[in-house]
Amino acid sequence: MTAPDTTDPLPTLARAAQPQLRAGVAPQRPADGSPDAGPAQAVTDDAGASAHTAAIDPMTLDPLSESPAQAGRELRGRGLRLWRLRRQGPTPTPTTPPTATAAATTAATEDGVLRSGRLAGKGMNAAIWALSWPVLCESVLNSTNGLVDSMLASGVSQAAADAVTPGAYLTWFIGLISMAIGVGATALIARSIGAGRWAVARAALGQAMLLAVLGGALAAVFLALMAVPLGAVMGLSGRTAELMHHYLWAYALGVPFSTVLFAANACARGAGDTRRPLWVMATVNVVNVIASIALGSWAGLGVLGIGLGTSVAHVVGAALIVGSHARGASGIGLTRRWLRPHRVTAVRLLRLGLPNFFETLGMWAANMLVLLMVGWMNAAETARLLALEAGRPLPGAAPIDQASGGLLGAHLNAIRIEAYSFLPGFAMGIAAGALCGQYLGAGMPQTARRAILRCAAMAVSMMGLMGLLFVFLGRAITGLVSQQPAHLEHTPRLLMITGMVQMPFAVALVMRSALHGAGDVRAVMVLTWISQWGLRLPLAYLLSGVDIPVPGWLGGAPGRVIANPSPLDWGVTGLWVGLCCEIVIRAALYTARFLQGAWVRARV
Repeated sequence: MTAPDTTDPLPTLARAAQPQLRAGVAPQRPADGSPDAGPAQAVTDDAGASAHTAAIDPMTLDPLSESPAQAGRELRGRGLRLWRLRRQGPTPTPTTPPTATAAATTAATEDGVLRSGRLAGKGMNAAIWALSWPVLCESVLNSTNGLVDSMLASGVSQAAADAVTPGAYLTWFIGLISMAIGVGATALIARSIGAGRWAVARAALGQAMLLAVLGGALAAVFLALMAVPLGAVMGLSGRTAELMHHYLWAYALGVPFSTVLFAANACARGAGDTRRPLWVMATVNVVNVIASIALGSWAGLGVLGIGLGTSVAHVVGAALIVGSHARGASGIGLTRRWLRPHRVTAVRLLRLGLPNFFETLGMWAANMLVLLMVGWMNAAETARLLALEAGRPLPGAAPIDQASGGLLGAHLNAIRIEAYSFLPGFAMGIAAGALCGQYLGAGMPQTARRAILRCAAMAVSMMGLMGLLFVFLGRAITGLVSQQPAHLEHTPRLLMITGMVQMPFAVALVMRSALHGAGDVRAVMVLTWISQWGLRLPLAYLLSGVDIPVPGWLGGAPGRVIANPSPLDWGVTGLWVGLCCEIVIRAALYTARFLQGAWVRARV
């Protein structure tokens, strides 16, 4: 069967113009049965939706219906078709009892079996599994992508490993753009499919791709310009600073493609298609390993080759997932029509995405300050090693211009390894967000609550087991990643600390993603900022005992510092204790918001 042209949601607009939609009566499915022809599975107009259900903005149910003027422009040349539809008059109101009508047309059954989208026919447990396992596998591959960079850099030298660490944090900032776009697109696509609004979902996909391209281009320029200043602020010098510049400049070449890659993956997950992003990220991982080894080791480019290999992998991944959307493989087609700017859809994506961007920006800025603390401790340790080597050269010691304390690499290795624990929580969070959006779109808030709690329980059990491995097998795990002495000394201790809080960390991940899926992004933003800046940074600073160096441009002389007022001086270990205490409190804040229930009434 040939599907109708998905580039033009005219049937949706035509039906939206009919009185029966304004009266709250669902239109009938087109003769060919294709969901792309319009919102055939919608039950009622959102103006008549339950007051307890999160609603799609009633002024923009369809991308082309935000105003009569806009509708007229889109339908120019097709006025006769619309006139004929209007002449037919309203469809007679069904005489079936209201309860029977609702039961026949609802987008999900009472026990949570969805009737629309790629999850149609699946119960709650089956839907959670179908959504989560591909995301888990995809996330493992994505983390392996970063871990490969760290392992290859550690194999070059300890200075190279320290150089990649600040680069990884700065590239995290770039990821905020695709994350913000992805959160908005996931919520809008999931809610639209749950309500049977297919034209809205297609428009959201196209506008998300357009925003990802524009945002990625700006981010690439920012990354290239920030490479040198970041090294100076962190106190990096000599060979370590030079290697960091090379890594960031090479990585910046692929940033526009990486933003498209991750935003397009988020759109597919919002449509219930989590397998395709998995295969795409598997390909990206393989390409990254091959290209990074070929350019970094075989071609002798070192850290520069590692960054170039990552960029090549992101280009390949972006081409694969965009091509998949263009073929309509995810259930919603990417067409040229929606790659042109469309104000209403773009505003809706930004309305959802910007709070998430500022939320994650707050997290990134706080963690950058944490990284600066580690950098200051690393600089002090490097100075100690240099003084020791100058007075009494050590056997096998690194050259003076390549000496490094190793704390930055130990910190990043602990984060890279810990990622394999919170990935199950992240996968369950994705499932919770997608199901929450679809159940709310179907008018079933109680079912959405059950899905969230079920995902949280699964995440807690899996991350709790991983935490035990970190506590008892930290050194063995670290040895698989790096054999640098500083890493073997510090990283196992950091893994033991974080292993103790993996269960509350699981709750925080699922609750945050679920609230995002419901569209309650502003509340999550406020809670995240309070937690990060009111708790995370003060605890990390006071427990680490790190002194803040005064930069020369502020009149600081060499060696001048702002002394830490805390009597504690636990170093990087104390810093991680503070970080983990904040995670526990953050989990409690997100859970309290969930129990409050205001997310049910959020609008997308």
